[in-house]
Amino acid sequence: MRAAQAGAQDGRKGRKKVRTGWRRWVIPTLKWGAITGAALFVIGVVGVVIAYNQISIPQPNELANKQVSIVYYSDGKTELDRIAVQDGNRESVDLKRVPKFVQQAHIAAEDRTFYENNGISVGGILRAVKTTVTGEAQVGGSTITQQYVKNYFLTQDRTISRKAREILIAVKIDGQLSKDEILEKYLNTIYYGRGAYGIQSAAKAYFGKDVSKLTIPEGAVLASVINAPSLYDPANGDKAEANLEKRFAYVLDGMVEEGWLSSADRAKYTKLPKIQAYKGIKFSSGPGGYITAQVKRELLQTGLTDQEIDNGGLRIVTTIDKKAQAAAVAAVQDNLPKKVKAGLVAIKPGDGAVVAMYGGPDYSKTQLNTATQAIMQGGSNFKPFAVLAAVRDGVSTKTKFDGDSPQTFGDTKINNFEYTSYGQVDMRRMIGRSINTAFVALNDQIGPDKTKQAAIDAGIPSQTAGLGTDLTNVLGTASPHVVDMASAYSTIAAQGVRTTPYLVRKVTSTSGDFTFTAQPQTKRAFDKDVTADVTDAMTYTVRPGGTATKIGRTLDRPVAGKTGTSESNRSKWFSGFIPQLAVSVGMYKPTADGKSSQELSPSESSEADGSTIPANIWLDFMKVATENMEVQDFPDRAGVGDDKLRPTTTYTPPPTTGSTTTAPSTTTTTTTTTTTEPATTTSEAPTTSEAPPTTTDQAPPTTTRTGRPRPTTQQPSATIPLPLGNRSSTAAGAGQ
Repeated sequence: MRAAQAGAQDGRKGRKKVRTGWRRWVIPTLKWGAITGAALFVIGVVGVVIAYNQISIPQPNELANKQVSIVYYSDGKTELDRIAVQDGNRESVDLKRVPKFVQQAHIAAEDRTFYENNGISVGGILRAVKTTVTGEAQVGGSTITQQYVKNYFLTQDRTISRKAREILIAVKIDGQLSKDEILEKYLNTIYYGRGAYGIQSAAKAYFGKDVSKLTIPEGAVLASVINAPSLYDPANGDKAEANLEKRFAYVLDGMVEEGWLSSADRAKYTKLPKIQAYKGIKFSSGPGGYITAQVKRELLQTGLTDQEIDNGGLRIVTTIDKKAQAAAVAAVQDNLPKKVKAGLVAIKPGDGAVVAMYGGPDYSKTQLNTATQAIMQGGSNFKPFAVLAAVRDGVSTKTKFDGDSPQTFGDTKINNFEYTSYGQVDMRRMIGRSINTAFVALNDQIGPDKTKQAAIDAGIPSQTAGLGTDLTNVLGTASPHVVDMASAYSTIAAQGVRTTPYLVRKVTSTSGDFTFTAQPQTKRAFDKDVTADVTDAMTYTVRPGGTATKIGRTLDRPVAGKTGTSESNRSKWFSGFIPQLAVSVGMYKPTADGKSSQELSPSESSEADGSTIPANIWLDFMKVATENMEVQDFPDRAGVGDDKLRPTTTYTPPPTTGSTTTAPSTTTTTTTTTTTEPATTTSEAPTTSEAPPTTTDQAPPTTTRTGRPRPTTQQPSATIPLPLGNRSSTAAGAGQ
């Protein structure tokens, strides 16, 4: 028995132990994985060592390798402008000429561990790798040394391999150069915006002085703007100035934290120092400079930096058609009176491509773009939005409203031009004659909040100055940009499809490391039947009896549009479209200081034949822009809400001649009775007026429905806010 047991034990000892289950494959895998990982680590270390030894440190003069970026018309061949920075705008200085506090401000802004780190930031590298892999927006985190190295490449390459080269060079520089040497090279090569490379050029560009004369707050400003010049330069508007104020405080607070500035001294610097104006000389003079400036704004939204745009050797194809752009410039210059400013934007419906844009006569003299930056009260250009809202609510454009004048809605008194009364008029006639009282009655019925929402849905930005829900918002109390109005009208032209306007179609770089192709941003905002009925109503503007019949008689194709004039004739509009193109023209006369607007005189407002200046500009532009363009029809009127119109019976008395007795007859006609409740407005709005047709060569009737003589001039009224800035208005608009 014991012998048998011993033999069994000896047998077990002689058998090889075999793993079963998960152990059978997990343990060998881990073993070989560890071996492989170790081998790859060794190979990686060797590779890094080899790469480190082969990479050379760039010299400062190599950083001057800049390439011009070229802007083309839509054909991709014809040059429109160039974005270039002159080589003379770079001047190197010794570090000893840069005040110590200016040096410290830059370190506080960009790399507070500069004197301790070895040239790289591990956290910043990990964030950069993450954004490269995920495609997220670029984030900060690079050291001063890395930023200096990055300037050497001057490409738009966002790859991990480029980042790896940057890291290796940064480490090598940190090992071979002193911190003061690195800081000097950095300050002489970093881009500050305004075409300024290096601290000396920046000191002159922002403060008009030598770098050695900079003060503590001035140094903090320069240290702030390098983070993103387009976002922090006050020359780019109020928002940029607000951004700078926050960054400025961050830099100064950082200097306090690092012990470079006392709290008492910090308390002295609560406001930004005076920064000199920037004249924007980097773009061409003339009207083309406004296009280039707008192109650069769009490029910044793609993730490119100012430096990459200015020097990256980009080839930028715009949406601007050369023939149409020339027509826009000629139309404005041939019709615009002296001292009056105008903006024009032409947009391709359903796509958003800006085909032409006039923002001013000379960008080198003034950088305010009258097409995208100036604001002027919209006047009657807003009336179609009420019709959009009504039809979307199921109200037929054949619905009639009271067009007599004056009418009182709550505490608000509304007048038509010269108190002209029109009786019961439907929405088509209301648009054609631009009848104030009828439109306020319509707005009162559907609700001004719906009119506001329709305007926003069409493309008017929700933050537009003066865009409210008061009863008179239908008369155009809001003050949009010309591009906003063109965009909103293009939504109607595109049968309810809203698009985002854009000028940059395609971008490539000479180095081949960056490409961009625009993708139109579209969204359905209204049903096709709704815009079909609104378009039909807007054609009454150019039909006989409308306020722009000259256009209908001259342009041999279907046209829909709307005239518009503001209170005291401070702004004037014509916005309209054909199926392939939506165009808006707005004009105003600035005061001497450029901060407000003043009343347009009769000669500055209309021609002797009664046609308005904006309508003439629009017509002259379209005559050229539509040459050889296919004539397309608008969609047929859909008749939304027609089935809800109430038929009424009108009694016709029998004839009294002879002795024959006949039964009475009835005639059934389709009309609509509308009722409106008084508005709840608590303050009386200024009296508004509306003009009769202004672009017709036909003589209007000599009397009104009330028997009064019909006036021979038109001066509808509405107060506009200041044209330079976001200022609200509470006055009622009344364009024609």
